[in-house]
Amino acid sequence: MAVAIDSVPQTLCEQQLTLDQYLNYEDGTGQHYEIVDGVLVEVGTESALNLSIAFVLGMAFANLGVPGYLIGSKHRVSVSSNQVGVREPDLLVHSEASYAAVSEKKESLLEYHHPLPLLLVEIVSPGDEESRNYQRDYLEKPLEYAAREIPEVWIVDPDRALVWVLILQGNFYQKTEFSGSGLIISEAFPQLKLTATQVLKAGR
Repeated sequence: MAVAIDSVPQTLCEQQLTLDQYLNYEDGTGQHYEIVDGVLVEVGTESALNLSIAFVLGMAFANLGVPGYLIGSKHRVSVSSNQVGVREPDLLVHSEASYAAVSEKKESLLEYHHPLPLLLVEIVSPGDEESRNYQRDYLEKPLEYAAREIPEVWIVDPDRALVWVLILQGNFYQKTEFSGSGLIISEAFPQLKLTATQVLKAGR
């Protein structure tokens, strides 16, 4: 969840940072940031449920035979938009080519010209349709990832008890909603046997 911050000095908040400055920024607090219009924005702490959902999905992909090194948590992905230059999905499943690209770098950043991953997962923070969380996760990110040509994106929404699977068709995503005991259908992993409830309840 991204929120405006007061903990960063005002001069830094107002300063327009380049991507390289952002990637190399460290204030010693261990806090994570996004960069929005060149300005640092704090990425809030994830809930225990969201972290558990990401872990369960990572285990599910591993059980399908995906090597552990291809399953990334908080790997950054370059995007091109009026809002941000980099996103940090909750889970990412690399292709061999995309992992090879990030493994050669100091930062786990999949740059715009790098090969594509197989799948990204975004776990939504609570908020109504007017909230910043909703606007970011349901509207901004899908547009950015479609422009980046990410082939498959999952939006997992515990608050609404829904899992959306977005499959790239041309320049836009075809969205399919999954809930309850319905098996999630993935183009990247057609052999997956996982229901929406199993994901949303983090395997409980």
